[in-house]
Amino acid sequence: MKAAVVTDLGKPLEIQELPVPEPGPGQVLVRMEASGLCHTDIHAAHGDWPVKPRPPFVPGHEGIGPIQAVGDGVAADLVGKRVAIPWLGSSCGTCRYCVSGWETLCESQVNSGYSVDGCYAEYAVADAGAVVEVPEGVSSFDAAPLTCAGVTTYKPSMVARVVPAERVAVFGVGGLGHLAVQYARLVGGFVTAVDLEPDKLGLAHRLGADQIVNARTHDPVEEIKAAGGADVAVVLAASAKAFEQAYRSLNRGGRLVMVGLPADNASINVPIFETVLGGISVIGSIVGTRQDLSEVFALHAAGRTQVIAEPRRLEQVNESFDEVLGGRAEARLVFEF
Repeated sequence: MKAAVVTDLGKPLEIQELPVPEPGPGQVLVRMEASGLCHTDIHAAHGDWPVKPRPPFVPGHEGIGPIQAVGDGVAADLVGKRVAIPWLGSSCGTCRYCVSGWETLCESQVNSGYSVDGCYAEYAVADAGAVVEVPEGVSSFDAAPLTCAGVTTYKPSMVARVVPAERVAVFGVGGLGHLAVQYARLVGGFVTAVDLEPDKLGLAHRLGADQIVNARTHDPVEEIKAAGGADVAVVLAASAKAFEQAYRSLNRGGRLVMVGLPADNASINVPIFETVLGGISVIGSIVGTRQDLSEVFALHAAGRTQVIAEPRRLEQVNESFDEVLGGRAEARLVFEF
């Protein structure tokens, strides 16, 4: 099979011919139809984060395709079902987080395209208990970004408990942010979209954002405060400055939801006095569960969301990374097979 392989951290990926993997006990073999490009894949390939993956490996955790074969202990009737391979490759299933529906916090989790080979390949193996079936009303092309970008931006509205008529400020409009705008609107929020690029702000406006702020030319804190302040701020930009601006834009009782992961493991100053007296919450939100992803697919199948993405070939992987890093991709890029 053809696969894009990280042979050394920070080096361009290589397109290689590899043997098609065989599913082991409890695993399925998926023939890839589409695989989305997530910024996390770039962080993985560059070794940006404190816990680094070990080359050689195949990145990718937004893989969509039919199951071709199953390993021992897996029901044979799964063959032919179209599934998503998400970031959460597997979890222990028995810890307090797994049994309470928070498997994304499992300390024994395995991550697709990071600690095990992922979806930048014509075939991939996955844990049978971790894949999520894709409904007929969702194309493989759309399902790929929804598998990570979708579920990752759906979750903040849930953990922040957004209620109708609250203002939700989304910092960073792009592959994730264009979906965050839609989910915040779905639960009744008034949405402010913040970005540095006019094209991305135009996209947010087309998707229904109530206010757009160009952070390159205007102070987002001043603009958001002038509109009444934010009740919830969701930060998707990988910039510490964006997190600081988001915190300062909050009203009393506001919730800051941290999602983006800057490459330098940055931190921000959270003033204790202000936070206590203002009743402000700071929440970390990491992807979403299998149930969350099922809900994301159901919403899309019902026509409630739009995925903005462009197709690419796997051979364009390095150029595609450059597009994302240079801010030239309007939203998401998807490799088609």
